[in-house]
Amino acid sequence: MAIVNAVERGNMIYVYDENNRQLCCIPRGVGPHDGLKGYTSTTVSVRRGAYIYNFDQMGRQKGAVPAA
Repeated sequence: MAIVNAVERGNMIYVYDENNRQLCCIPRGVGPHDGLKGYTSTTVSVRRGAYIYNFDQMGRQKGAVPAA
C-alpha cells in the first residue's frame, strides 16, 4: 500500500492509498506552525511543536528531527 495523498482537516491528517482508501489518521498538533509538512509514497511528515515526526503508511512513528 503506497501513500498517494495526505490531507489535513481540522486537527487530523488523513492518509490515503491508490484506491482512495484511508490508511490512517495522524494528529496534527495545536501550534500555529504545526501540521502536515509533506509526504512520499512511504512516509508522512508532521510538525508538532519543535519537532518534525515521520510516520509510515499505518501511522506508526518512524523517527523525529528538530524543526528548523
